[in-house]
Amino acid sequence: MDLRTLSDDLLTRVLESDSTAYEAWTRIQNIFLNNKGSRAAALEHEFNNLTLRAMPFLEDYCQRLKELSDELNDVDCPLNEKRLVLQLFRGLPTEYEPVDVYINQTLPPWETACSMLQLEHQRQYARDSLSPADVAAAVTHKTSNPPPNRRDTSASNR
Repeated sequence: MDLRTLSDDLLTRVLESDSTAYEAWTRIQNIFLNNKGSRAAALEHEFNNLTLRAMPFLEDYCQRLKELSDELNDVDCPLNEKRLVLQLFRGLPTEYEPVDVYINQTLPPWETACSMLQLEHQRQYARDSLSPADVAAAVTHKTSNPPPNRRDTSASNR
């Protein structure tokens, strides 16, 4: 552990002028070990209740779930990859249901699941970014022009 990452109040609790580095380290370890159970409970609660809607971006959601999994591992409450993937999809809104159903059936590895989710997000964004005018123009253009290589048979029937 890097002492530069400890808060000032924690540093004052563990550093004494006549103590050795080993003694300071032992104090730090005891503080964190005594807190392990409550820390694990808080992490489990956040992990189980995290949703995509609570995060600004999809990437942040995936990253936070992975961080929580790693932190739970650090307090001796490891999660297996299947549970991580299941929670990833449990926290999704209903617009992701098609990919959710597929992934819940196959339970791919974490990285694959995140990639599939990112692709679905990009597909939805592309679909939603089309304005109604763009869609109407595409439909009008397609219906007003006959397909190429098709002869007009009405003139030859005279």
